[in-house]
Amino acid sequence: MFTCQKTYSDIPFAHRQDKHEGHCRQIHGHNWSFTFTFGCRELDECGFVVDFGKLKPLRDWISENLDHACVFNEDDPMLEQFTGMKDQSGKDVFKPYIVDQCSSEGLASHLYDVVDPMIRKLTDKRACLLSVTVIEDSRNSATFAPDGP
Repeated sequence: MFTCQKTYSDIPFAHRQDKHEGHCRQIHGHNWSFTFTFGCRELDECGFVVDFGKLKPLRDWISENLDHACVFNEDDPMLEQFTGMKDQSGKDVFKPYIVDQCSSEGLASHLYDVVDPMIRKLTDKRACLLSVTVIEDSRNSATFAPDGP
């Protein structure tokens, strides 16, 4: 199998771990990075697993959904209050993005579910996403791969 990786770095967004007993319970931000590992058995006509120049839909999805967002767990007891916050002019105070679990591990799994179909479509099912690594402020990371332990 051939593999390649693409990393998107320094994506600022916040999250809140409402079940955490410490300071992570509060809304706080990080500069996140995502490394996507792609794989295939047969390279394309240029000899690529995935043509990085054609990953604009992935870059756009990250920008639209996560860049400068605030990510919440779908079961956060304050979700309704947070997502309803408006400023004096009626505009959203922040860009909410809701996931099952907003931990690094949960984000890695969520990104896998979003990105794998994109890659399969982009490559006419020739390539797929093998794993996603989410890096939180360059100090902590978590990886999701569907065939893990």
